[in-house]
Amino acid sequence: MQIENDKKEQIIIGIDPGTNVLGYSIIELCGKKITLLEMDVLKLGKAEELPTKMKIIFDFILAKIKHYKPDMLAIEAPFFGKNVQSMLKLGRAQGLCIAAAISRDIPFIEFSPRRIKQSITGNGAASKEQVAAMLQRMIKFEYQPEYLDATDALAVAVCYAFQKDICPVETTHRKTKAKSSWSAFVNANPRRIQ
Repeated sequence: MQIENDKKEQIIIGIDPGTNVLGYSIIELCGKKITLLEMDVLKLGKAEELPTKMKIIFDFILAKIKHYKPDMLAIEAPFFGKNVQSMLKLGRAQGLCIAAAISRDIPFIEFSPRRIKQSITGNGAASKEQVAAMLQRMIKFEYQPEYLDATDALAVAVCYAFQKDICPVETTHRKTKAKSSWSAFVNANPRRIQ
């Protein structure tokens, strides 16, 4: 007789990409419980050459993957700003993190900054400070990061947990999100989808 275990554990790496400061977090999901395993930033000197930064980022993410053996890498998508050079640098950092995951057969998913904030706070225009405060209440960690990039990375990982219904949390914003989800729309309007 096989007993099903409904408390499937998953390890998720959350990344807030950057070429000067890269935020990262590692969480473990077990049933409805989120455990924060690690959260910090990788500081890259502004004076470093871009090829050097790129190698450091790739090697760093690869080392975290080897250590934690994650089931998923969740990453923040670069936002569309006015500075094209900044966007290109962010895109490179994101691509390196994804490449490190792919090189170890780890699936990845990306979320827009607005979707992450909506998932955590219920407000897609929330500030970084509001996101950090909400995460602190939800996960109850005492760590005060020097850079909000660390809590942004945690938000990405937690957003994945919420979006995939791995770790449903009974909060007002979760119920609201479920009503407006794509799957709810498809279920309510099967004939509109071709």
